[in-house]
Amino acid sequence: MRLLVLGIHSGYGVKFLKAQTETILIVDDDRQIRRSLDATLRSWNYNCLQAENIAEAEQVFAAEEPGVVLLDIDLPDGSGLDFLTVIKERQPETIVVMITGNVDVKSTIAALRGGAHDFIGKPIRLEELRVTLRNGAETRKLRRRLNQVRREQSDKFSFQQIIGESAAIKKAVELARKVAASDINAVLLQGETGTGKDLFAQAIHYASERSGAPYLAINCAALPANLIESELFGHEKGAFTDAKARKEGLFEQADGGTLFLDEIGEMETALQAKLLRVLEEGMFRRVGGLKEIPLDARVIAASNRDLKKESAEGNFRLDLYYRLSVIQIDIPPLRARGDDVLLLANYYIKKTNAKRRGSKKLRGLAAPTAKIFSCYEWTGNVRELKNVIERASILEDGELVTTEHLPFDLTGGKAASPDSNGNSLFTLPPDGIPLVQVELDLSRQALERTSGNLTRAARLLHISRDQLRYRLNKSKDGEVLKAKTDLR
Repeated sequence: MRLLVLGIHSGYGVKFLKAQTETILIVDDDRQIRRSLDATLRSWNYNCLQAENIAEAEQVFAAEEPGVVLLDIDLPDGSGLDFLTVIKERQPETIVVMITGNVDVKSTIAALRGGAHDFIGKPIRLEELRVTLRNGAETRKLRRRLNQVRREQSDKFSFQQIIGESAAIKKAVELARKVAASDINAVLLQGETGTGKDLFAQAIHYASERSGAPYLAINCAALPANLIESELFGHEKGAFTDAKARKEGLFEQADGGTLFLDEIGEMETALQAKLLRVLEEGMFRRVGGLKEIPLDARVIAASNRDLKKESAEGNFRLDLYYRLSVIQIDIPPLRARGDDVLLLANYYIKKTNAKRRGSKKLRGLAAPTAKIFSCYEWTGNVRELKNVIERASILEDGELVTTEHLPFDLTGGKAASPDSNGNSLFTLPPDGIPLVQVELDLSRQALERTSGNLTRAARLLHISRDQLRYRLNKSKDGEVLKAKTDLR
């Protein structure tokens, strides 16, 4: 395509506009009409192609891929409506304007349902055609931009963005892929804070047939119950004091797409009952409304609580839990994903490097840092890991993430500046310290971090379970610590 600069006279001088040359295919069995349209369109700076029947039009369309097609309905070898279907299957963005000498309601409806941009009758009025083509160009531009945004969103929130090779995360992703390919209308995501429930929800949406429709999200813990109800269902004018106009809720706005209800465990019981009705009946009403509105959206709910346990304790409706958990995806915590911690650390190092200006880049983790990362519990999960890497990218002067700039939670306040080999983790106090005391202190921290699990505590200290028990038996304090463990 090429750009033309046109000068248009106005009362204030000459106004310059940029117009883009578009290729138009004229499909009509009347040679005189084709020649007349060709001359007119070329005078408007369009490129033109011609075809007198469907067979010829298919060949030209396949070879040239025109952006606009002026298509007669009545052609010698078939109906233009059939060729319209072919065009939309091959190039959905193509603008098709139907032309006929016999305009009737049935043909008009069929053409518009088939994806035609507009419908004009013969004899063709040139000003009407000019406006139609101008509007068609704007429509095509918007479609292209929208499709580009959708592709970018699909790439950004695809399953490929869920980093990990552990069996636990692969199992969750595999189940999520199956959900995306299904037509199930309710899904439950359960996982600790920071495990990536929102990323799973978006990956499911953009991998599904609903990807072309909206993806909307609401945090049920962020708003009071009366506002959440209005946000979800919408309201009619006058439904309550501040309802000065009708408002569409998220259920309506997400039509054909996905609605993500984050932290659904915080939703009040009365609203849970209304949500259950919507999921069961596929219908809802605006607040203050009488009309039933059909629901066509997949609802993905998420919670960092065990909703089955919450239901048993009376904090969440059991019937809603069972309705949501027909498909339940349990997203594993980072501490249960093994070496995924190091994979994710390097992934976020690359992402932060891409954002940083200048030559200062991180190359990876220093060996002591990698050990800490592998042993740390990561209570904040992937979100906490990401924040640690972003912090290091700001504070580090070298190429490696060292222990010097790790948060206190990771080092327990005992990290010190590494030596030239990057191996020093602790600083000896000026007056010295008994080695037994150091061992017991570290053992205490390990047991506290693992809630008394002896096997996992030993793993954090990089010793065997028997070695840890031996150290705990060396003093009375050690016996006290051992008594608090579950000896697993």
